[in-house]
Parts: sequence; structure tokens; C-alpha cells
Amino acid sequence: MDIPRLTHNRNRALRFSLYLVAGCLLVAGAASGLARLKPAAPAVNRSAVWIDSVKRGDMLRQVRGIGTLVPEEIRWIPAPGESRVERILVRPGTTVKPETVLVELTNPEKEQAVVDTEFQLRAAAAEYQNLRVRLESSKLDQKAVAAKVAAESSQARLRADADEELAKQGLVSPLSRKISKVTAEELQNRAYIEEQRLAIATDSVQPQLEVQQARIEQLKALLTLNRSKVAALQVRAGIAGVVQQIPVEVGQQVAQGTLLAKVANPARLKAQVKIPETQARDIAVGLTALIDTRNGMISGSVARVDPAVQQGTVTVDVVLTGELPKGARPDLTVDGTIELERLRQVLFVGRPVFSQEQAALSLMKLDREGQFAARTKVKLGRNSVDTVEILEGLQEGDRVILSDMSAWDTSDRIQLK
Repeated sequence: MDIPRLTHNRNRALRFSLYLVAGCLLVAGAASGLARLKPAAPAVNRSAVWIDSVKRGDMLRQVRGIGTLVPEEIRWIPAPGESRVERILVRPGTTVKPETVLVELTNPEKEQAVVDTEFQLRAAAAEYQNLRVRLESSKLDQKAVAAKVAAESSQARLRADADEELAKQGLVSPLSRKISKVTAEELQNRAYIEEQRLAIATDSVQPQLEVQQARIEQLKALLTLNRSKVAALQVRAGIAGVVQQIPVEVGQQVAQGTLLAKVANPARLKAQVKIPETQARDIAVGLTALIDTRNGMISGSVARVDPAVQQGTVTVDVVLTGELPKGARPDLTVDGTIELERLRQVLFVGRPVFSQEQAALSLMKLDREGQFAARTKVKLGRNSVDTVEILEGLQEGDRVILSDMSAWDTSDRIQLK
């Protein structure tokens, strides 16, 4: 009879338990290792991103905008008054001189006013001559009266003297002597009064003539004004240049102030550049600018900064100091770059997409091998057209991705292939 071996069964059970525990530990270790593994970095095509290196040195701050060339000298010619367009002598594009007649207008009322004023002036001149003759005649009459009274006064004085002598001899009564004396004194007073009247008449001639002369001068000025209004119906260019617009037609009735023509001098142009309002705060008069006409570059300087913001932009006038390239003409679209300042010995890099001045953002910084890029916090300083100052987060020589990486916002690390 066989007896079962209990020791062998116990060894088998022990080995099974050890294998089971080892298997559980292995599974637990593998699970723990897998839990610690990072997710695989998404792959990005290297040619699809813009990579730049951080540099140290002088950084030129600039702002850029789109604008147009406009004439510095523009003359808008309005209608001098209500009138009718009789003839149009030139068309847009014509080169003109200051005295060139552009448009002929007609206004019968203004022409009639000239005729009426001429007749009034003639009548006033005739009245002046008539008044002068009448005043001279009146003065002569007064002079004759004064002379007659003076003569009578002299005779009366002689008679009174004679009566005085005869009265001493007793040949004339005292009453006759007194009467002749009183008569002489009366005539002497009348002579004095007539002399005063003559002086007043003489002095009043010139003021009366001056009043009428002032009326004549007034009519002359009115005639000159009316003639100038008629002459203004011959609408002239006023400046040397090229006709830009004539927005009226023959036969059209125009009111005072209606635009008849626009003349500009194409030899003197300036650039009007639209700068985004967020970049325009540091622009000042006198800063250097460069204008790209797409057919050449022109240097210039800022002459005016519009204080108002229109549609998110600020208009900057740039006076051109360089020679105009061929093809430069009014309303030509240009690109303008304005130099703000030069920053000395700063860290800078190409301007990332959607970056803002004095802001913080995350950039993908490449490792030394350039195979992987990890997200890094970076603080930006002042920016320019295509560069930006680095304040924190990067060092000289670091390479970063400047392209839009919003598609990989959920990943802190990418692989470049």
C-alpha cells in the first residue's frame, strides 16, 4: 500500500503562491511605470514654423503703416456766388499755370451791378462838380456883400469924423453928430459880421466837397468790388500744377461755395501714413521716416501727428526730403516706416505672432539639439515692427518659435521633424 507524500504537495502550493505574488508585483510595477510615462510629444513640421534666435545688441524701434502720397499744395476752388457754368476750358490731368482759366461762369445780376455802379459814379462825379461851382459862387456872393458893407462902414466913419469937426465949430448940431457916430459904429459891426460869414463860407467849402468826394470814393470801391465779382466768374487755377477734379458740367446752376475744381502741385508731395493707435503714442514731430513707393524709397520726417483717432488709426504727415522716384504721383499707395528710438545693448528677438508690448506670453523654446521645444514663460518689453525686447525668460542664443502655436495649446512640449 502506497503512502501519499504531504511535503511535495506543500512545496507545490508554496511555489504557486510565490508565482502569484510575483505576477501581481510585476503587473503593479508595470502599471505604475506606465502611469509615470509622459504622453508622446506631438510632431510639428519644422518648415511650417518660424524659428528665431535671441540676440543682444542695438535694437531699432520702428512703427509701420500704410498710406498715400498727397500734394502739399492743394487748391480747392469754390463758386464765387450763385451762377451758371458757361464753359469748361480744361479737363482733369491738364497742367495749368496760376492765371489759366478753368471754368467760365455767368451771372447777369453781377454784370448789371457793374453797370449800375458805373452810372452812380458818373452821377456822383457830376454832383461833385456842381457842388464845387455852387459853393464857389456862394463864397463870391458873400465876399461881395462883405466888401459892400466894409465900404459903407468906411463912408460912415468918414461922415462921423466930419460931423465931429463941424460940431466943434458949432456948424452941426450935437444930435446929428451922435446919429452919424452911431451909424458908423453899426456899419462897422455889420462889416465885422460879414467878414465872419465870409470866413465861415470859405471854411465850409472843403468839408462839403470832401463829403461828396467820400461818396465818389465809396462808389469807386463798390465798382471795383463788383468788377472783381464779375472777373471771378472767370475761374482761374491760382497755382501752378495739375487739375485733379472738375465736378461740374456745362449749363449747371451752382450755388456759392460749390466746388468747381481741384488743382494740386504734383512736384511737392507728402505722405499721409495710417499708424495703429496702439503704436502711435511714441510718435513725435521731427522723427525720421522712410517711405516705400514700391518703385523706390524716399526719406522724410514727421511733420504732423493727427490728435484724433479715426477707425483705430492715427494719421501721420511725413514731409519728403529725398528725391521722388519715377511714378510718384498723388493718391499713390505707399508703406511708411517711422523710427522711434534706438535701444542700446538689449536682448531682442523677432516679434512673435499676437505679441503685445510690455506683456507676458508663452513661447516654445528649442532644446540644444533642436529636436524638441518646450513651453516657456517670457516677459516682453518694447516692440518694433518685426522685433521685440526680451525682459525675462530667455537668454542670448536661445531659439524660440515665433509662429502661431495655438493649435498646440494643450501640449507643453512638441517634436520638430
